[in-house]
Amino acid sequence: MKKILVLGGANLHCKLVKAAKEMGLYTIVTDYLADSPAKQLADERWMLNVKDVDSIVQKCREVQVDAVISTHLDPCQRPYQMICERLGLPCYIDNFEQVYALTDKDAFKALCVKHGVDIIPTYTKEELNDPAAASGVQFPVLVKPVHSRGSRGQTICYTLEQLSSAIKKAEEESENGKAIIEKYMGNKNDFTMTYIFVDGIPHMTKTSDRHLGPLELGFEKVGIGTVSPSRFSDMYITNVQDRLLGMLKALGVKNGPVFMQGFVDGNTVRFYDPGFRFPGSEYDTIFESIHHIDLMKMMVGFALTGRMDTAYGSLSSDLYQLNGKRVITLFPVIRSGTISKVQGIEEIAAMPEVVCYTIRHTVGETVPLSRDVNQRFGEFDIVGKDIHDLGRLIDTVLNKLRVLDEHGENMLVGNISSQDIVG
Repeated sequence: MKKILVLGGANLHCKLVKAAKEMGLYTIVTDYLADSPAKQLADERWMLNVKDVDSIVQKCREVQVDAVISTHLDPCQRPYQMICERLGLPCYIDNFEQVYALTDKDAFKALCVKHGVDIIPTYTKEELNDPAAASGVQFPVLVKPVHSRGSRGQTICYTLEQLSSAIKKAEEESENGKAIIEKYMGNKNDFTMTYIFVDGIPHMTKTSDRHLGPLELGFEKVGIGTVSPSRFSDMYITNVQDRLLGMLKALGVKNGPVFMQGFVDGNTVRFYDPGFRFPGSEYDTIFESIHHIDLMKMMVGFALTGRMDTAYGSLSSDLYQLNGKRVITLFPVIRSGTISKVQGIEEIAAMPEVVCYTIRHTVGETVPLSRDVNQRFGEFDIVGKDIHDLGRLIDTVLNKLRVLDEHGENMLVGNISSQDIVG
């Protein structure tokens, strides 16, 4: 039986383990957590940090691992490329230059500028320390780590006086100790798209509009729902796609998933976040339910053979349209408090339109007010016949779900509604 090592045991990699098992492989998961979700499904568990490349390479050689894979977790992508390169195993990331350009925000911005892809106006610490230059800064600005996960370490600043502590916070959260300062685009629509590359040919699998939490609750950096397809898909394809794909072609991308996030600004998209991976959600599970294309088995197959096997589904140019359906990855958010009871999950799970769901916080857990992705109670992936049907389903799910604190009060706050997407 062939062995495959999955880097990172977070919930998002459970489907990788399941796909590999269905393909008859012996599955191994490694990270530094004993109880990570994907480890509970695997045949074997290693307590090796994904960044400990030397130890992982040595252990892979000792037990004769046949394949290594990581598809959804940003901190795993650089180690994934390095481990595969040293073991001589197939990797959809061909070299370190590619993974660096699509995981380091400074490198990504430079790549975009080189290829005429629009980005958000940025400022340097040196500019902000120069009174003359600082006078031209367009506030508010967003200060964030160069390399981190989710919305951690991000701060919106409205004055020069707020910048010092915000920069320090971002640098502490950043893997390389650096921060980015850019114009805050909070009033702009947030757009995401994903491609799957097969032998150099891109197939767009997703476009989406990300909805953020309310400013008055301090949740303006927390995604509360992602609706697909995006209402800006046609604009993106007409005005932006050729430049972006030209950039990825120049970078040498041939196989695997690539996603990017940006803000819609008139007739363009200003990008700020890339990933040489799938985005962090269960969208590919929804995608499979609609198109009957198993992207996880396609990726596992590549890890074994170095080929993107289309036996797991036929790819076309209009996959992102989802056969006319509208879907949402719904992230109900909760305020701080201790969870004493959760109601409605069984009813929601029984709804045929709810393709899958994940709960991130459990009864007895005390949730702090972090104002980041930790504020999400869970994820519910829902398919509607059209935008109006999707709106109805969102309201139904949120009306059924109750997360109660020790006083019996509902902790759900500031969530999306049908009015937000239907208008």
